[in-house]
Amino acid sequence: MIISVLSWIGALLFATTDAVGSDCTYNGIPLHGRVQVVESFADIDVEVVTSFPDLRVQFVESFADSCGEWELVESFPDFTIRYVSSFPDIEIQVVSSFPGT
Repeated sequence: MIISVLSWIGALLFATTDAVGSDCTYNGIPLHGRVQVVESFADIDVEVVTSFPDLRVQFVESFADSCGEWELVESFPDFTIRYVSSFPDIEIQVVSSFPGT
């Protein structure tokens, strides 16, 4: 009995949830395309990290059609993000090549 309870607690402590799906989406939002940075009411809260990101992001000028390629825009975005320093929905690392998960 005690061993099963300890196993259950251990499983909870070490369980990880992937914020980014295997299809490169977050809650059904494809993580590529036209992105607008907003101060409130964002689709996704993002924290920029230097290691162990959920997603590697490359900012591009056009044709952001692969996983992790984001084109920053001021209007008509595919989704919006808000930069946060704690409790993000996803953590990203900005890269110059090889974007994705």
